[in-house]
Amino acid sequence: MPSNWALNVEWEPVGSGPPEERVCIAALGIQANGVWLTEGRDALANRLRKAPLLSAYHLAEWIAWNWWRLRWEPRSNAIDWAYSHRLTTIGGGYIWPNVTIFSDGERTALIAKPTDERPQTPFRYIADFAAVVQASEFETEVDDFVDQVLQRLDSENIGNTNLAIIWQGVLKERHAPQLTRTRKLEALLGQEPDESNPQTLARLIADAEQLSMASVEEIAADHRPDGSVSTADDLYEIAKKKGFDASPPDMVRLSPGSGLPRVGQVPAWRLGAAAAKALREQEKLDGKPISNDLLAKMAGTQTSIIGDHKSGQNISFALDDGSQHSRIVLRSKWDDGRRFELARLLGDRIAGSRGGRLFPATRAYTYRQKMQRSFAAEFLSPFEAIDEMLAGDCSTESQFEVAEHFGVSELTIRTLLVNHGRLGREDLDAEFEAAA
Repeated sequence: MPSNWALNVEWEPVGSGPPEERVCIAALGIQANGVWLTEGRDALANRLRKAPLLSAYHLAEWIAWNWWRLRWEPRSNAIDWAYSHRLTTIGGGYIWPNVTIFSDGERTALIAKPTDERPQTPFRYIADFAAVVQASEFETEVDDFVDQVLQRLDSENIGNTNLAIIWQGVLKERHAPQLTRTRKLEALLGQEPDESNPQTLARLIADAEQLSMASVEEIAADHRPDGSVSTADDLYEIAKKKGFDASPPDMVRLSPGSGLPRVGQVPAWRLGAAAAKALREQEKLDGKPISNDLLAKMAGTQTSIIGDHKSGQNISFALDDGSQHSRIVLRSKWDDGRRFELARLLGDRIAGSRGGRLFPATRAYTYRQKMQRSFAAEFLSPFEAIDEMLAGDCSTESQFEVAEHFGVSELTIRTLLVNHGRLGREDLDAEFEAAA
């Protein structure tokens, strides 16, 4: 099956510069879902070009150095995040496309934006497009591209380059399970290889023995600006002091044969919405609002969890103590926020769980967290019912009324309207949250 994206290279060697750079100048084009992300206007030739002249060596070196963060780190507002995800930071004297690459773990987003038109700038990129590819497709195409550059260097008898050394290390790490685990955690923590706090890494790996590696990875992705994360001991203490009792056997489950897509097969928001629709249909809820009593019952806990505003600090989660008992902690201090978080945890049990005792609902943008948000939005406020109530009027006032009706926030309604094309992407501040 052909990939939905490609790094196209046509070698055009020049006569000056370091050897590895001189032989790796190329017409370099990035294509995704049939769109050229590198298309722009060549002022010198006075024409459009799909693949400008760039250094394939510099790009390959940048990809190799940032491979783990490109592959696993979700989008973030951290100050240094762009240096590992945005091609404009590569430098080397070239005019790089304004393309940003990041992953939610299952799927990789490539977002191209036009560059500013400046006097005496010979090339201006014009692409304004966002694409998503399977993370496995991203890996395959990157591997092929780096190999192509290395073969080019080898054919020109240029060896022992920095690119070759870095890439050999990446491949070694990818084929060693323990190194892969460490590098992935570092990427989720927003750190370069070997730059994370060793104690933090050791604690996360130890906590995974109790809580599951999948859940610990979600905790790592939700790291605080200083790089610190919640430990298993922290979560046990929070659950003890601020949690509410819950009974896993009493929680609602989807019947076998629901036909949900596999994790990663579709965008996270589609999986979450599909699970919510299936559960609503199974429980015969139609398009009606869900009361606090019913929501708590379906989550196997008491109604007071919604009205009793015990803040859980920076995270919502369910922590099981055996198969019969659990403690649920909600972060929000507002009823609509607590309803949403409780629905997220319910959705995680239904469509996102990969085993273990911990079910975290965090602020990160991993596939699992985006799936949870979509499930909660569709389960508490089904889009078909929203669309019928709005009847084409998507004004702020109408969105507020619908949010009040379903007991959710206005942001929840706006996100659903964006996901279903009723509002443009610019109407949702969280860029690409829905589509990825």
